[in-house]
Amino acid sequence: MIGGLMLKVIKRDGSLSNFEKNKIVVAIEKAMNSPSGVFVSNQALEIANEIESEALNIDKISIYDIEDKVYYKLIDRNNPATAKSYESYKSVQAYKREINTSDDDILGLLNQTNIDVMDENSNKNPIIASTQRDLIAGEVAKDIAKRKLIPLDLVEAHESAAIHIHDLDYFIQPIFNCCLVDMKDMLDRGTVVNDKMIETPKSFQVACNVMTQIIAQIASNQYGGQSINISCLSPYLEKSYKKNLDLSKSILDDDNKAIEMAKALTQRDLESGIQTIQYQINTLMTSNGQSPFVTLFMHTDEKDPYLDNTVKIIEEILKQRIMGIKNEQGVYVTPAFPKLIYVLDENNIREDSKYYKLTELAAKCTAKRMYPDYISAKKMRENYEGNVFSPMGCRAFLPPYKDEFGNYKFDGRFNMGVATINLPQIGILANGDEDKFFEILDKRLDLIKRVGLLRYDHLSKVTSDSSPIHFRHGAIARLNRHQPIKPLLENGYATVTIGYIGIYEASILVTGKSHTSKIGHDFAIKIMKVLNDKKEEWSKKYGIAFAVYGTPAESLTHRFASIDKKRFGSIKDVTDKGFYTNSFHVDVREEISVFDKFDFESEFQQLSTGGCISYAEIPNMNNNIKAVLTMIKYIYEHIQYAEFNTKSDYCGECGFDGEILLDEDNNWYCPNCGNKDRNTLTVVRRTCGYLGENFRNEGRTKEIKARVVHI
Repeated sequence: MIGGLMLKVIKRDGSLSNFEKNKIVVAIEKAMNSPSGVFVSNQALEIANEIESEALNIDKISIYDIEDKVYYKLIDRNNPATAKSYESYKSVQAYKREINTSDDDILGLLNQTNIDVMDENSNKNPIIASTQRDLIAGEVAKDIAKRKLIPLDLVEAHESAAIHIHDLDYFIQPIFNCCLVDMKDMLDRGTVVNDKMIETPKSFQVACNVMTQIIAQIASNQYGGQSINISCLSPYLEKSYKKNLDLSKSILDDDNKAIEMAKALTQRDLESGIQTIQYQINTLMTSNGQSPFVTLFMHTDEKDPYLDNTVKIIEEILKQRIMGIKNEQGVYVTPAFPKLIYVLDENNIREDSKYYKLTELAAKCTAKRMYPDYISAKKMRENYEGNVFSPMGCRAFLPPYKDEFGNYKFDGRFNMGVATINLPQIGILANGDEDKFFEILDKRLDLIKRVGLLRYDHLSKVTSDSSPIHFRHGAIARLNRHQPIKPLLENGYATVTIGYIGIYEASILVTGKSHTSKIGHDFAIKIMKVLNDKKEEWSKKYGIAFAVYGTPAESLTHRFASIDKKRFGSIKDVTDKGFYTNSFHVDVREEISVFDKFDFESEFQQLSTGGCISYAEIPNMNNNIKAVLTMIKYIYEHIQYAEFNTKSDYCGECGFDGEILLDEDNNWYCPNCGNKDRNTLTVVRRTCGYLGENFRNEGRTKEIKARVVHI
């Protein structure tokens, strides 16, 4: 005490705390009791008293001065062993303080208080040990990336929500985002998994099993979605039929009966093989703590030499998906994966089309299980030089690319990574001034470009050995050992994407109106054209294919909005909602018909060719498949890629099968029994292009609650 005032200590962060002599005593005695220290009775208290006495001449003393005084007073008292031990203790504490900048985030995962990270991915259960391990490793990796790999101004831009550098938890690793797997090549030519050769399958069931093993390997060596054209399995269904026919003929003398028997055996093989795919994908746990994020692409392509078999495979996939998959209680529920995409084409879209029955089955599946989503071959050919192909996962599309022989190539290509620009924040800063908005946008886009170049630079140093399943054994390429993957990054083969979010909010802030209005629409299209101009400019300048991508924003819809609300306050129709609107989408609260919504968003899809999807919110339509088919036909004529959201939930307490609801506090509850236990509720919702089985962050939950029905 000095004149009745408490002596203060200046802490390491510059703040002040009261001087506590006992802390000095404890620290010295810890050093004395260490293996290399020497305990001397009362010495710790004597030193603490001396330091307190010397500090009485000043009103403040720094923690560093205290530590120096302890060290030298131990030396003066002929106790160098304890002085050395004390110095080592200081070094360890300093080391721990320096590197563990993510302590709170990690401990929050362990004690289940870090809700933002726990609910970041609706297909990861953060309670499971393997998932926690991935999330904890991710927090450490984020910390290293931000301190060691990414320039300070880009880190500051990320932290302030000017931009979002996606998948920071994987940034330090030499892995990429998402891809179109060349599964046909891997099955037809064989592959290698865990250094074990897998030869070309000789039957459909083996091909299905091999495919799931490949899927698991791929998912463990990248961090995004993977898509597979299921026509790759069709030749193996033919192999099974021929094998079954030979067997049948060896048993039966009647050829007609042998053929019937072979068909029956092959049908059983088909059912078992598809069941293998569905169960394997939903029960496998990859190294990142979740089921593989895989999409099955289903196209009745007239160029397919095994089209009849492909149709049979599609039919069986749809039938098994309609049935669902049993949960822990043995009840059939809607699985999140694999995501299904059904291509609408001339041979399946009209009542007199050859495969229209298949489209009817797809409509029943959509009404019951939300999948499949739909691609219009007609509209896609208009946007991609006559080509029809799958997105990589939920929405990321590749630009057309021709190989050295002039043939278009899509399978075996990938995306390097994404950075997303916060359009609403620019709108806030522009304060209604459109010129200022585009001035800030131009500067912010430079940050996005630099993140893309960082991704490229990081991957350009990688060799084929980093992921043999991708680069040596056919998923992407068949390079030799130690061969650089750099050529695969350049000249349009791979992409790096310019993500964007919140065109609706940006329009509200700058024009005062939704982008569905004339003035808002013109402003929104101007934004899209700026993004596309930058895409063209950078692609030519750097020899890398940049792409414009409507960001899924599963957690980002909340992150951007919450950061901006803290900084700028509550702004009507912008930060007050708790979420920003995905990409170019119509505000989820806006009353608009499914047909008008698809018409409006179709124009934006044409300007977002690196990634896009549109959806319509519909009620339970299990008893009105005809209406679902009407909407599906509308997709074919008017929009490239669309999906329908309905509800497919289950309460494990009372067995309720219907829509689980949200209360006023945004907690999910069963309307039948009131159950709110997350562990016994199955709530499957479209998160952002794919389904999520676990629960979502606060902002996304608010967004789901705010959605209006479009029919």
